[in-house]
Amino acid sequence: MVKKKVLILCTGNSCRSQMAEGFFKKYRPSWEIRSAGTNPVGVNKRAIQVMAEVGIDISANRSKSVEEFLGNSFDYIITVCDNAKEACPSFPGKGQYIHWSIKDPDCSAAGLGSLDNFRKTRDEIEARIKDFLGEV
Repeated sequence: MVKKKVLILCTGNSCRSQMAEGFFKKYRPSWEIRSAGTNPVGVNKRAIQVMAEVGIDISANRSKSVEEFLGNSFDYIITVCDNAKEACPSFPGKGQYIHWSIKDPDCSAAGLGSLDNFRKTRDEIEARIKDFLGEV
């Protein structure tokens, strides 16, 4: 299996991109997987909790700025929210840009999305990754 380099990008690098990073590392442990945000805000506790429910520990992850990866090349740059797609910088090389419009699970006014919202988002991300990996 060819080792690939993947960058998953969202706005806060707190939920969706962190979950995607966890699933990619589970299904393709030999690949180089990174996640980042256009405006990183810290890893969401509920994202950590729902990923632990499926046996994936992202508690040691940290939110990273996309600026940390400028100048790096990737095989795939995957944006998981519409804002990140609009703000996504260019990366060197012939990386393929992919966009998945995934709803923010933390969408309440108080910033306290329900665990059910986080579970739905987690399951959608896992399904998209499984579909993607079946095509590459």
